[in-house]
Amino acid sequence: MDVFRELIGPDHGASAVQLCLRAVVLLAFGVLCVRISGRRTFAHYSPLDIIVALIVGSNISRVMTDSAELIPTLSATFVLVVLHRLLAVASLHWEVFAWLVKARPITVIRDGQIDERALGRANLSIKDLYEALRSEQAETPDDVKLAVVEGSGKVSVVRR
Repeated sequence: MDVFRELIGPDHGASAVQLCLRAVVLLAFGVLCVRISGRRTFAHYSPLDIIVALIVGSNISRVMTDSAELIPTLSATFVLVVLHRLLAVASLHWEVFAWLVKARPITVIRDGQIDERALGRANLSIKDLYEALRSEQAETPDDVKLAVVEGSGKVSVVRR
C-alpha cells in the first residue's frame, strides 16, 4: 500500500505525474463501478464513455473554481482523454479490450420462449420486458422471434 501511495502522491500537493497516474486508476475504478451497477443505469453509453465524461467535467470545474492547479489537472485530464481514445481504438481490434469497455448483448426471448436466467443477468424484470415488447408492438412473447437486451440497455425485438 505504501508503494501505491507513493505512486499516486499525497491527498494535497500531488505532482502532475502523480495526478496522471490517479487519472488511470480512477478510470479503471469508474469503469468497474459502472459495470457493477448494470447496463440500465447508464443506458446508451459505454461505461468508459460515462466515466471519462464525468471525470473531464469534474476536472474542468475544479480548475475553473480554482480548487485545483491548472497544469497538473489539465495534464491528468489529457492523459485520461488519450487513454479513452486508445481503449476505444483497441476495442475495435482486440476482443479483450471490447470486453472490458463494452457490454455484450443478452438474448432474453428466442422463438417466444423467455430465458429467465438471461433476464436476471440483464437485471430486467418480467414487467420491464413486457413494457419493452409493447413499445415494439408485440403483445406477448409468443409474438417474438428474438428479443435482445443490447449493450446500451435497450431491448431490441424481432417479431415473428
